[in-house]
Amino acid sequence: MTTIDKVDETAAVWREGGFVEDSWTVAADDSALPEGDVIVSVARLSEDREALLSRNGRLGLLIDTDDDLDATVAAVGDLSRLSLIALSFPKFQFGQSYSRARLLRDRHGFAGELRAVGDILIDQIPFMLRCGFESFEIRNEPTRAALERGDVPAIDLFYQPLQDGSEAAVAGRSWLRRAAE
Repeated sequence: MTTIDKVDETAAVWREGGFVEDSWTVAADDSALPEGDVIVSVARLSEDREALLSRNGRLGLLIDTDDDLDATVAAVGDLSRLSLIALSFPKFQFGQSYSRARLLRDRHGFAGELRAVGDILIDQIPFMLRCGFESFEIRNEPTRAALERGDVPAIDLFYQPLQDGSEAAVAGRSWLRRAAE
């Protein structure tokens, strides 16, 4: 069962600054496509690629943990045709989607919205933001409560530098980076 089959209607979407109304509808593989902005699975995009890419409304893609990222990117072709890519975190300890977010941004040049979906916990959000995620589907109640209070943890020291050069080495520790001011 893929994440696309486990839609949680009570999930709230958070972006830096607060919770936002979500215009996206997740379409299960076996359902009719609704009007407006829709997120589909990799399998559905593979089957109905031309029809999906030519329809009215924005198109989003859910990449699940067992989907091959490079094959998916090749199947889509021009990623600018997608407005949103949702990356799945089925359990908080699955870190694969962090790497996929960086690859989509740095290697594949995806400039649209990256959304984290699944088991998102408050402690993960600063790292997800750093990897290029912009929105988060929040299902976890303690995480939702912390975000409503504005309690987002801050992390100012990093071991992995970003490729954009926006961080400076910490004096005496070339392997440690701090966000530029």
